[in-house]
Amino acid sequence: MLATDLLSSIIPTVAPTESASTALELMDVFKVSHLPVVDGDEYIGLISDTIIYDLDNADRKICECHLHLPTPAVRGSQHIFEVIEMLSKTMLTTLPVVNDNGQYLGVIGISDLAFELSHLLSSENPGAIIELEMNVYDYSLSQIAQIVESNDSKVLSLHVRNTSPDTIVVTIKLNRTDVSGVIQTFERYNYNITAVHSVNEQYSSMLQDRLDSFIKFLNI
Repeated sequence: MLATDLLSSIIPTVAPTESASTALELMDVFKVSHLPVVDGDEYIGLISDTIIYDLDNADRKICECHLHLPTPAVRGSQHIFEVIEMLSKTMLTTLPVVNDNGQYLGVIGISDLAFELSHLLSSENPGAIIELEMNVYDYSLSQIAQIVESNDSKVLSLHVRNTSPDTIVVTIKLNRTDVSGVIQTFERYNYNITAVHSVNEQYSSMLQDRLDSFIKFLNI
């Protein structure tokens, strides 16, 4: 999935000739802290509520302070993972998208990203989730997939995160809720199973908690 697939259909832009107070009102309506400043198809920069609060007069036009606006953006051809990385580094609530010539294409909002991320993680599909803890050097995607598929199951999504320099946790979403055979096979291969969620509602709740934490982190 590319950045152009994540563009918001509702988050507006503001023109350089509009007042800073107008931008602030729009931020309040759309529950964001940043809005793209666009003149035609030219991306000028990203104005924030912090910048506006720092002005001595919110009725001033945005063009009076646009030279000081940051210009974070991603290309339309960049992958969703690169979008997530950019948002996590910049702590933005919106992220402008431009083409290869730097022309404005649209904006990605945190809520749009969270919605697509839930699809990417197959949260809408029923199935169990298994967490495995292992040494990073023992990780083998092919073996994990072979174990799952040998028990007539499929891997819908898989996520790897480091818990230490040498240890990782592999989170696997499967297409079945009854995964007793998969668990037994993992145990036979001496995998350390740290958690099993076999009811879809449990997985959905856990995923929602993680998405909420992710959004909260980006809004710090």
